[in-house]
Amino acid sequence: MSKVKYYYDSETLSYKKIERRKGRKLGIILLSILSSFLAGFILLVIYLNIPQIETPQEKALKRELQNMKLQYGLLNKKMDQIQEVLANVEDRDNNIYRLYFEANPIPEEQRKAGFGGINRYKDLEGFDNSRLIIQTSKRMDILTKQLVVQSKSLDEIAELAKEKESLLAAIPAIQPVKNEDLKRIASGYGWRTDPFTKVKKFHYGMDFSAPRGTPVYATGDGRVARADNRSTGYGNHIRIDHGYGYTSLYGHLYKYNVRRGQKVKRGDVIGFVGSTGRSEGPHLHYEIFKDDERINPINFYYGNLSPEEFDQILEKAQQENQSLD
Repeated sequence: MSKVKYYYDSETLSYKKIERRKGRKLGIILLSILSSFLAGFILLVIYLNIPQIETPQEKALKRELQNMKLQYGLLNKKMDQIQEVLANVEDRDNNIYRLYFEANPIPEEQRKAGFGGINRYKDLEGFDNSRLIIQTSKRMDILTKQLVVQSKSLDEIAELAKEKESLLAAIPAIQPVKNEDLKRIASGYGWRTDPFTKVKKFHYGMDFSAPRGTPVYATGDGRVARADNRSTGYGNHIRIDHGYGYTSLYGHLYKYNVRRGQKVKRGDVIGFVGSTGRSEGPHLHYEIFKDDERINPINFYYGNLSPEEFDQILEKAQQENQSLD
């Protein structure tokens, strides 16, 4: 195909050859380059000012990011609820449970102490949502620590409760002889007339007058420390070690129903009323020791007496009469 081009001249009514000019050809080239740059610039401006076209993968990542923000928001709301419940438990722990068991409250600064030292959240910095993630992580760590502190506190309370339950079961709390088996409360704790010397002498226990062979009951849980007649004046007698510094003594027995080292429960029959040893007649001599010191047994009958019955016993025990031993 010929590269020579012609044009029609209407004046001469003939075709004439088109002559190419070198300068014009260069201009056309430059104009083309300029047009290309201009078109590219316009396209760039348009691209930067229209919404970015997202690929399916980018759309999926964007949805995942939005869902993550939503989940973090829900997590923070749940932590608010947990914090409220935990605060209530902490309040009851300090002001009810620990108070009841005579344990010191846990200081607020110990419960809600933060985390000092190194920046444990450094790896979470530098991202678009770093602030949200770091704040949530901090709350989660503090909440976890509070739960650990509270859990240990409740473990301690549980142990105190067990100990308290054992203590309440161990403390002597009933009469060693049933009311219906008593003839009378012969003598109480304090200065009384000695039945043999007829002089004032301090009586360290209570005397329960009852027929020979009347059952004698352990007044609290414990272990039989002694069951013999090798103690001056008591005759056949039993001593029960209740723990927590408490010991009970049952004197002048007719015979034993337990042996040394045996564990007993409150209400178990341990022996029978007699008149052995330094005794004027069948009765039970009953003493209570606290940390090796004798104390008044009258304060340890709350387990099986009504207020009216206790008042009657108290009145009789305070009479300065003659003891039976």
